[in-house]
Order: sequence, then structure tokens, then C-alpha cells
Amino acid sequence: MDIEIEIIGLSELPCGPFPCDDDRSCELTECFPTERLLPAVDALKKKLRSEYGDGISVTLTLLDDGVPRRIRDIIEEHQPPLPIVIINGRVTPIGRVSLHHIRKEIQKELDK
Repeated sequence: MDIEIEIIGLSELPCGPFPCDDDRSCELTECFPTERLLPAVDALKKKLRSEYGDGISVTLTLLDDGVPRRIRDIIEEHQPPLPIVIINGRVTPIGRVSLHHIRKEIQKELDK
């Protein structure tokens, strides 16, 4: 099982469209109350590693200094919300750093 997850966004971007709340619908607690992408991705990495081990890699691609051609192509074709979540090269409709939603997308990959 090798699953590659790429999160694409801006360093000062919120981790999702919804503010943090007491329910933590994203299932991540280490990044609260920053509501920022960088701490959320770090928290996601830790959670996924504890749940899935070394078979999952999470990379963060920041667009602060420009948008690479491959990312422009993704945006033109799919028009995904930021942050963009790509799993094994597949653009997902998630649009936030949410363990619950990313776990569902991982399961789709595992079921293939």
C-alpha cells in the first residue's frame, strides 16, 4: 500500500472554509486554534502515520512564490477549491484538510 497525498495551497491560507470549533469536524486537534494550512498539514501527517504507518506520504506544495504549470493545468481542468487535495495523482473534491474526508479518499484507493 503506497498512497501519496499532496496538499496544495498558500502558507497563510486557512486549512479549510470552516472555522475551528469545539467539535473538530476535521478530526485534527494539534493545529487548533491556528486554522492555518501549515500546522494542519503537520497534524494530518502525524495522524495518517499513526493510522496507516509508512505506506502513506504527505507532501505540501506551496504556491506563495508562483503557480507551477502542472498546478495551473489542474486548476484549469478541475477548478478545485484551495487547499487542493490530490491522492495518488487524483484531484479530490475535498477542499480542506480534514482527516475524515481524506480517510474516505484513501479507502477508495485501497479498494481499487
